[in-house]
Amino acid sequence: MNDEFDRSAAVTRSMLGWGVVAGPFYLVFALALAFTREGFDLSRHALSLLTLGEGDWLQITNFALTGLMVVVAGWGMLRAVRGRGRGAGAAVIVAGAAIVLAGVFRPDPAGGFPAGAAEAATASGILHLAAGAVEFVALAVAAFLVAGFFVARGERSRAIWCRVAGAVIVVAFIAGAALSSGPLGVALLWVAVVAGFAWLLAASIWVYRAVPHPDAARRA
Repeated sequence: MNDEFDRSAAVTRSMLGWGVVAGPFYLVFALALAFTREGFDLSRHALSLLTLGEGDWLQITNFALTGLMVVVAGWGMLRAVRGRGRGAGAAVIVAGAAIVLAGVFRPDPAGGFPAGAAEAATASGILHLAAGAVEFVALAVAAFLVAGFFVARGERSRAIWCRVAGAVIVVAFIAGAALSSGPLGVALLWVAVVAGFAWLLAASIWVYRAVPHPDAARRA
């Protein structure tokens, strides 16, 4: 029996685990804030608006922690995905960094939130939108790249799922950003957010399973 333990595989798997945690963490945290912030309406206000007004630091922290989780997951994917799809991890890292920046550069007030705030375009608001665009495009690119990884492994159903998710992420974000002043735009942004995190969760699990078990050599 071989007593060798593959520490590299163990680290890679632990990194990918953060891709499973990131989405649920962000959504649960943000929804808890949304339901407790006076004047916030989920049907009219994007979650990023929670970075404004009283208690703004909580959603800013949510962006920072979630972004760091996504960066770590991307690093794990970069270590795990070889050959076709190799750049997927780098794209996920870019998406995570963009999430952090979306908390640093806060959006402009919109839809009457926060109450009494003037709704005027600012440099911070423009940079927030730019960070969001980078995040969703990077996640879509990662989804398309990981699809190639699964095709190479003969896992075509997972490849198709990744391609569909990538298309939904980028289309929903673009349409949602264009219509963000109305309920339809907010709903589409929700679709982009949920699709992005759902893809990351599923892809992290699938890639995790493709990494050899750290004890594989020991068991041989």
